[in-house]
Amino acid sequence: MEGWEKVIVSDKSFTQTVHGKMGCVTCHGGNGKVDDKEQAHTYIIREPVAEDVCFQCHVDMTNETNSLHSSLRGYTTVLQDRTSAETLAHIEEEAFGNHCSSCHTSCGQCHVSRPTSLGGGLTAGHKFKKVPPMNLTCTGCHGSRVDMEYKGKNEGIPADLHWNKIGMPCFNCHTADEMHGNLDYEANHRYDGSASKSCLDCHNDVIEGSEIAQHQQHISEFSCQVCHAAEYKNCYSCHTQKNDEDIPYFKIEPSIMDIKIGYNPIQSEERPWKWVVLRHVPVDPDTFAYYGDNLLPNFDNRPTWTYATPHTIQRNTARTESCDSCHGNTDLFLTEDDLLPYEIKANKDVVVDKSDIPYNQ
Repeated sequence: MEGWEKVIVSDKSFTQTVHGKMGCVTCHGGNGKVDDKEQAHTYIIREPVAEDVCFQCHVDMTNETNSLHSSLRGYTTVLQDRTSAETLAHIEEEAFGNHCSSCHTSCGQCHVSRPTSLGGGLTAGHKFKKVPPMNLTCTGCHGSRVDMEYKGKNEGIPADLHWNKIGMPCFNCHTADEMHGNLDYEANHRYDGSASKSCLDCHNDVIEGSEIAQHQQHISEFSCQVCHAAEYKNCYSCHTQKNDEDIPYFKIEPSIMDIKIGYNPIQSEERPWKWVVLRHVPVDPDTFAYYGDNLLPNFDNRPTWTYATPHTIQRNTARTESCDSCHGNTDLFLTEDDLLPYEIKANKDVVVDKSDIPYNQ
């Protein structure tokens, strides 16, 4: 997108919309009484603050601080577990701002423009979109993993059934309340509380009247993804750095498309299953080594193989072909043989004891 394309209010009909009739100054400040560009842009606010502008009208959306897109508490939650108070403060002093905080988004960065982390740019000539364009916002940020999995862009792995058959958009499962933080609990991680949509909300025939014996046998102990997810992306060893020009960047090891079944690390009333699929996340003890020594002293407090809900759902997978696809198939389960030396202790609660792997039928 060219620079001028990002900012030009190209559709004159915008001035006839509710937001257009409010005038530029209402949200962006500046001086609307002069013709000189420099004077007009005095004290202009490029990114209006929701509390000062949006929430004045949208009073039902005032819980934005509970939105993980706004608060970034998903990051701080895992960092708090792996750091000490001293090293967390050290990371937040510079590294967090250089590498993590750019993922923050705001009302405008979904409903008016692309997120700043993608370079910004109006999505529809400044018109406010009640439902943001999925390809420019959701998968613009969640692209390398979610978009490629969901739309079948990884070689040899088909698109998720929900996309392939009906083109289901993100918002069918990830509701506005979830995005806006209008929840009955404090969100510190994306798997806190109950899922905004469960597979069984649509596929309730799996519980009652299913003719598939495996549903009746396994539904209480297996998450749906254990049988119905295709391979998904697993990432390794993110290292944050700055180049010779003091520009922050990061690099990771090549990702691996795989599927691993393990013990549920967040077993709860909302997610009661013993067996779930696990995804490797790109962290290691030296992720922040550029900024100091041993900044993740409690690295082992969280697994590097984490609870996952891959966007690769299929009706039929290699695991649904027969009982023997899983029973006795040691390679399908996460065992200590799959771990790198530095992560053995961190994954002690999710690694499957080989004696617990279902026997061959």
